[in-house]
Amino acid sequence: MVQKRVSRLPLSLAPRGLSRVQAAEYIGVGVTKFDEMVDDGRMPQPKRIDGRLVWDRVKLDEAFDALDDDTRQKNEWDDL
Repeated sequence: MVQKRVSRLPLSLAPRGLSRVQAAEYIGVGVTKFDEMVDDGRMPQPKRIDGRLVWDRVKLDEAFDALDDDTRQKNEWDDL
């Protein structure tokens, strides 16, 4: 049986460092899309703490704020 780790942080205090899965969830995308965004520079690189990769929540906020707000997707059919 796998036990889930219980956080001792108050619910009102978000952790500063997030795992890859948590970071993807935090910005609202799947892990594959998050990896793509890290690779192309839209999201920050992680910090390495011993053998663990951790994303800084504050840097995720800054990168998210810098994303283009244009929600209109370019559709090739629009030009016809």
